[in-house]
Amino acid sequence: MNDYALLDSGDGAKLERFGDVVLARPCAQAVWRPQRPALWKTATATFDREEGNRWHGRARLPKEWVIDVDGTRFRLSGTDFGHLGIFPEQRAQWQWIRERVAATAGPVRVLNLFAYSGGSTLAAARAGAEVCHLDASKGMVQWARANAALNGLEAHPVRWIVDDAHKFLNREVRRGRRYDGIILDPPTYGRGGNGETYKIERDLPETLRLCRALLSETPRFLLLSAHTPGHTPVVLGNILTQALRGLGGAVATGEMLLTGAPETFPLPSGAYARWQA
Repeated sequence: MNDYALLDSGDGAKLERFGDVVLARPCAQAVWRPQRPALWKTATATFDREEGNRWHGRARLPKEWVIDVDGTRFRLSGTDFGHLGIFPEQRAQWQWIRERVAATAGPVRVLNLFAYSGGSTLAAARAGAEVCHLDASKGMVQWARANAALNGLEAHPVRWIVDDAHKFLNREVRRGRRYDGIILDPPTYGRGGNGETYKIERDLPETLRLCRALLSETPRFLLLSAHTPGHTPVVLGNILTQALRGLGGAVATGEMLLTGAPETFPLPSGAYARWQA
């Protein structure tokens, strides 16, 4: 089952279906003209940033609702920043995570950094991995735990951590804890609960250095994705290859895409680089 689809895009916006809810939201990459102009009139609500962040028709939005994406359930809610609690461009990465975990014999321990509402955590857990889920936002960790419960994973071995990424990674290195797979989707700019800041241009090399130190003796994969302009597949591939030099394996890169029906233009929404043994 799949309750998500990209319906159209263009003129700096995207039109998406989330279950029974159709939303129009800004998208700077959509520089072409919409292909299905009449369809935009069916939007349940729209969001823009022309005069600050604001919803139009928010009263028509459910306070929260649940959708199913490729067999995983997500609780959605319209936030003040226009986000909903899901990044569907990660769907292909979630499938890759499930495949990597399922292909590994024996127990698999996975670390998910900057983990948001837990899509990658759910993917790894559904495939049988023990997961450590980390985000600096207490509210997002609670949201992710609710998503785990929606999928019957409330009793699954998941460590739910609210912390600054580098502080946590340094503690894990000192403890000698190791992971067979690591997932990270660092923000362009983020702020922790105690005022810590994260800037991808400044901090990503150190993040990857710490991740390298946390890989087990027989690591299986590392997945890096980003939504930062300028951090193209080549950029992410280069920095990941450099960080993991000497491990062997292979690095693959690409664009993350929002997709819909075959006649709908795919919409680039970030980049990824992923290493596997």
